[in-house]
Amino acid sequence: MTVIKNIAKDRILQITVVITIISLFFARPRIEDINFHTLYSILAMLTIIQIFSYLHVLDVLAYKLTASARSTRRLTAIFTILSIVSAMFLTNDITVLTLIPLYLTIAKRHNLPEILPVTLIGMGANIVRITPWGNPHNIFVVNRYNVSPLKFFSWSLPLLLVSLIIVLLFIFFVKDTPIPTVPLEDIRISVRPMILTIAVSIFFFFGVFNIVPAYVPAIVAVILALIINPSIMLHVDYALLLTFTCFFIFISDIQQIPFIVTLISKTMFSEHSVFLTSIISSQFISNVPSTILIGKFTNYAEALFLGSNIGGFGSLVGSMANMLVFKSFIENGTVSKRKFFWIFSVLEFGGLIILTILGWIVLDFVI
Repeated sequence: MTVIKNIAKDRILQITVVITIISLFFARPRIEDINFHTLYSILAMLTIIQIFSYLHVLDVLAYKLTASARSTRRLTAIFTILSIVSAMFLTNDITVLTLIPLYLTIAKRHNLPEILPVTLIGMGANIVRITPWGNPHNIFVVNRYNVSPLKFFSWSLPLLLVSLIIVLLFIFFVKDTPIPTVPLEDIRISVRPMILTIAVSIFFFFGVFNIVPAYVPAIVAVILALIINPSIMLHVDYALLLTFTCFFIFISDIQQIPFIVTLISKTMFSEHSVFLTSIISSQFISNVPSTILIGKFTNYAEALFLGSNIGGFGSLVGSMANMLVFKSFIENGTVSKRKFFWIFSVLEFGGLIILTILGWIVLDFVI
């Protein structure tokens, strides 16, 4: 029942289902338009994430690293860097949901600043990944265009480096005041399950890049979860999996409507137009549905990759991680929510503008 309740209360899924139902009045979905490779990969990714969460890997890392923090700036830097690294493997959503409540708990205990550190943790989670599974839409891009690992890394590395510089520069705006030593919580990790999960994560990499069929890592991940603790499967984000399925059905329907096809195609005439369309549309419908929608109408894979990842910055709906950052702050923060919203928005749009300029340059001179 808990699984059904979690699925039913997911707002994004609710909106997606309504839109998908409306689209069914205009056309019928075609089975070949549903990217099962992406769905299998996402199921594997979500299962692996929940195994790591069950093993408290991120909690232990956070507490061990923050135990040595001596100032607010250093603590913010530790959380931000941990956010960047962990989001490469555990996705930005689970990183935000774990690290922000943890930081705010420490902040309330020692009267530390909340707004800027939480914003930077959120921005760190949103940084362009060098791994495709850090963001679910990257899995779609890899599968849709059959992108090789070398090509993927050549696209992601320039934006990753600049994103890192931007976020790390923002850290210097955090007031550097001494804080008491953060006590180390007694959280233990089961070594054998963790090693097995890491091995399955590596195997999952082969599925994403079509080295093995994507359903094989998904099956292996589910079996491992059931062996470790069957209850892990109750916490998998099935709503996200269903949301992706609805996206595929919706897009299969609308791409059979001539007027819609003509309208969207007019914005897909060049790499730069695809790049900007992806960024702008992400600000209104989030970068995951934007990527799937635009991906059906263009072969400019590099431009779509850059636009969808950069589009995660900016508005609250630019990415799911942004919405989760705001939600986590509302639930756990103690200072003005309005002030947080404005500071968060200014920094996010600042990053968006800088990265958009960089992405344009990359399209002109690098790719």
